[in-house]
Amino acid sequence: MRPLEGIRVLEVAMYGFVPSAGAVLADWGADVVKVEHAVTGDPQRGLRRTGTFEVEGEPNPNVAHANRGKRSLGLDMATEDGREVLYELARGADVFLTSFMPASRARLRIDVDDIRAVNPRIVYARGSALGPRGPESGKGGYDMTAFWSRAGTARSVTPPGTEGLISPPGPAYGDTVSGTNLAGGIAAALLCRERTGEAPVVDVSLLGSGLWALGHSIGLSLHLDRAWEGVTPSAHGSPTNPLSGLYRTADDRWISFVMLQPARFWANVCHCLGRPDLAGDPRFATAESIAAHTDEAVKILREVIAGRTLADWSEDLAALDGPWAPVQDTLQAAADAQVRANGYIGQAGELELVASPVQFDVEDTRLGPAPEFAAQTEEILSELGYDWDRILALKASGAVT
Repeated sequence: MRPLEGIRVLEVAMYGFVPSAGAVLADWGADVVKVEHAVTGDPQRGLRRTGTFEVEGEPNPNVAHANRGKRSLGLDMATEDGREVLYELARGADVFLTSFMPASRARLRIDVDDIRAVNPRIVYARGSALGPRGPESGKGGYDMTAFWSRAGTARSVTPPGTEGLISPPGPAYGDTVSGTNLAGGIAAALLCRERTGEAPVVDVSLLGSGLWALGHSIGLSLHLDRAWEGVTPSAHGSPTNPLSGLYRTADDRWISFVMLQPARFWANVCHCLGRPDLAGDPRFATAESIAAHTDEAVKILREVIAGRTLADWSEDLAALDGPWAPVQDTLQAAADAQVRANGYIGQAGELELVASPVQFDVEDTRLGPAPEFAAQTEEILSELGYDWDRILALKASGAVT
């Protein structure tokens, strides 16, 4: 049994951020009903091109990543009939999850007081761009603006002197991180309700999540009164540690070493690389001598590692005690045997998708497919006790799809 089985989530949200929280809750076993506009649906469904990638037909990973495992209801909340359906769903829900901004929530009468009027025990969870307080709390935003740019990451990863800024590594990067934060907050609120009978209001923003992701750097910046600066890409990392940096292999791949105690690991590295003679070299006998001769060590390691392929080195470095990793692109990461052994990618209908990162009882996370637009409308209404005459009347009025 998954930990949130029996929990019902009513999601009134669009795009990537808040729906990704719903996807995590669905991964954990919750029944998530996704409310979409009766005619247009979630605008995310129209996203076919991201960067240089273009998707044709169905299923669409741009939709499925943040919406797997849910059921879709097409509903016009602006109508009296549509709003009454929403309230009926809220009466039986444990969580109300929304990305709508304050003005829209007030206009549609789906704000905290409105939903709590029909269900006082519901956990009301809001995802916003800039947080629930302050002069800009009513403004919207995306992960590129609030998470990546405003919270400091864009400037922090861009090397000084670069024209422009480095972009996020992929679509919905900040959305997914922030959505996972929101799902965790909801789980904590459900536990609070279980223990105290009180259901908190949960708030997570893209801005706050971006700051948290960069929290170590910001803490150092505040302490030293110095902005964090991006590092110019290079083939190596530390100027005083040859075992903390990047090395190119014969097949133009890269190995990343991150051994912060070089004297501890130097001999082991030398044996794994087939150069045991270097283990006793007095230039590399202590942390101090290694720091003093880092340039020489780096030159030696570059020449050795450049002589064989990553696959060859992967076998030999399996005996290495210190942390290292192959540098991988998205396809290589997805094919990684360790990734597959842990079930970090799973089947969701016709697609393979990344599972949310929390596992329970060392079991793979079960992923469901993303719903087609409004595909479960009749099913959900029937569960509310609506007969076919009423369902057809709602369809005729445009209140439901």
